[in-house]
Amino acid sequence: TAAPMKILCLFLLFVFCVSCGPSVPQKKTREIVERKRECYLVRGTCKSECNSWEYVYNYCDTQPCCVVREYEKPKKSAFCNSTNVTY
Repeated sequence: TAAPMKILCLFLLFVFCVSCGPSVPQKKTREIVERKRECYLVRGTCKSECNSWEYVYNYCDTQPCCVVREYEKPKKSAFCNSTNVTY
């Protein structure tokens, strides 16, 4: 009778441990928080719509994480650098 009791106890322990895992809503909430944190780390903002000067990095929940595109100075062309003018 000791062996079946051990098996029963192990089975109940297994069922109890598996059922105590994070529920689906908790897991989804944790994923949303992680995505928002990642958005803020890249200096983004969670908002309903991105502007033309922003790009979508990821989605916070249903809203996009909008990150400002890096500004690049216009490059000088070889034509503009020429100062030799002959008349």
